[in-house]
Amino acid sequence: MSNTQIDQVLQQMRVLAASAGLEQGAGQQQGTAQPSFAAMLRQSMDKVNEYQQTSGELTTRFEKGDPDTDLVDVMVAKQKASVAFEATMQVRNRLVSAYQDIMNMQV
Repeated sequence: MSNTQIDQVLQQMRVLAASAGLEQGAGQQQGTAQPSFAAMLRQSMDKVNEYQQTSGELTTRFEKGDPDTDLVDVMVAKQKASVAFEATMQVRNRLVSAYQDIMNMQV
């Protein structure tokens, strides 16, 4: 690839990044702080935990014969918890794989 083609591709990438709001300093210029990866990961883990707690509570109430607890609600809560947990496991597996790939790179 020639230098002019590379410059054109870089210019297109900059235009796309600017239109998506990903340009450097865009978050600071607008006055909004971007959440860190750790904060987003913690928030998603808390949400998965919430789904699992809700599922457990509904299951316990249904098993005890609570008339306000419906089987459909229990099953939906269990499926939400299951899907959220599986998604979390997939993200974890991808992160571990990426970490291993980075660690195996030669410097």
